[in-house]
Amino acid sequence: MDTLSLLGQGFGVAMTPYNLTAALIGTFIGTIVGLLPGLGPINGVALLIPVAFALGLPPESALILLAAVYLGCEYGGRISSILLNIPGEASTLMTTLDGYPMARQGLAGVALSLSAWSSFVGAFIAIIGMVLFAPLLAQWAIAFGPAEYFVLMVFAIVCLGGMAGDKPVKTLVSALLGLFLATIGIDANSGVYRFTGDNVHLADGIQFVVLVLGLFSVSEILLMLEKTHHGQTAIKASGRMMFNFKEVTFTFMTTLRGGLIGFVFGVLPGAGATISSAVAYMSEKNLIGPKGKFGQGDMRGLAAPESSIGACACGNLIPMLTLGVPGSGTTAVMLGALSLYNITPGPLLFQNQPDIVWGLIASLFIANIMLLILNVPMIRVFTSILSVPNWALVPLIAIITSIGVYAVHATTFDLLLMVGIGVFGYVLRKLDFPLSALLLGFVLGGLMEDNLRRALSISNGNLGILWASPISIGCWVLVVAMLVLPIVRILRKRAALRRKLANA
Repeated sequence: MDTLSLLGQGFGVAMTPYNLTAALIGTFIGTIVGLLPGLGPINGVALLIPVAFALGLPPESALILLAAVYLGCEYGGRISSILLNIPGEASTLMTTLDGYPMARQGLAGVALSLSAWSSFVGAFIAIIGMVLFAPLLAQWAIAFGPAEYFVLMVFAIVCLGGMAGDKPVKTLVSALLGLFLATIGIDANSGVYRFTGDNVHLADGIQFVVLVLGLFSVSEILLMLEKTHHGQTAIKASGRMMFNFKEVTFTFMTTLRGGLIGFVFGVLPGAGATISSAVAYMSEKNLIGPKGKFGQGDMRGLAAPESSIGACACGNLIPMLTLGVPGSGTTAVMLGALSLYNITPGPLLFQNQPDIVWGLIASLFIANIMLLILNVPMIRVFTSILSVPNWALVPLIAIITSIGVYAVHATTFDLLLMVGIGVFGYVLRKLDFPLSALLLGFVLGGLMEDNLRRALSISNGNLGILWASPISIGCWVLVVAMLVLPIVRILRKRAALRRKLANA
């Protein structure tokens, strides 16, 4: 009852005209920023912090504005992923796997509306979880140290096997390429330059924005030019704009499972939406089995990662508010915004400044509804991109992509590197190598190395720390299960085939 009373108090704060306007502006700006490949929620939130401070917004209004931008960016990132096969950010990579094939089948409007609904449900699950379990889950998240995170990354890498389909070797090669690219740059511990070719521009490694826009945007431009040359249209225009009841029912349990997975990963500081969306997608694909058409436009392959992303974005706020530990890069930026207002996050924040905490939680409910209301009518506008001829669309994508890359370090080297990676990605796509496995290998590789080194530093080089805690052991069990289940499935299929041949 105390929780409900505090939540009601929070709605009193969030429902003021001033804060409702802040939430509406934040959701709109976030959607536009998320739509542009390469920017993402970190840049969107970082750009608005000085604006909020300069305008003299009170702390609860500033936090509501930034949280709305955060959620809006997560919504907007799916648009280019579905329509153009260009991930708006790392987390929407999994959205491209089935969202883009749906668009090519003339279901772009259905894909956009279904992804908006899935993200809404996932975020709603996470917000309810935040209201009920925030302090308890924050204490549980503390138990995850570097060793536990390393095993968690191993589990995520093993989940890549779910993407293999009928080309496990190519998927493995792509993942290994991603792991290799993650090692480029200065070794943080020894200061040694690794695989840089004595090029100072590679000292910090390959930037994620450069890699993702090169692999997906530039290679997609080359494919579009190739199809235009052969007289093909890159994508069919969409007819129906909205999902129907049958499609919602078909994906409902998938959406719930994705939301729960995203919420759990969101609570873990540093895990992030990229890993949660990958785990949600792979788990759903393994659960459905051969009956699904994942990678070919299966609606469940779209609903699972989108629900997970929406839930993870809200879950990331739990460690920030309850522990003062950022759950993601975006919440780290928001943590800096709190410091500008001399607000110290942590357990005492719930007691000393309940208006700020519960006003923010209540505003998440409101912003989530606003996003759904804003995005669904805009679907027809978004899908109009598909009617733009390639001769106009290709230069537009190239300009937006170049701006996104140049904004990172303001160097022409990044632009040249992006083009080189794009040509390489084009060759890989022509050879049918999955680029998604490469990109996930790159993202997970850096996280794995950092956490492994921290764990070994703590244990003075003793590998036993990797299976010393119950959480680590549980994660190893999941790793073994993910390795064994596909083998069991294959053996069952062979046994069924033998029985069928014997009966014949």
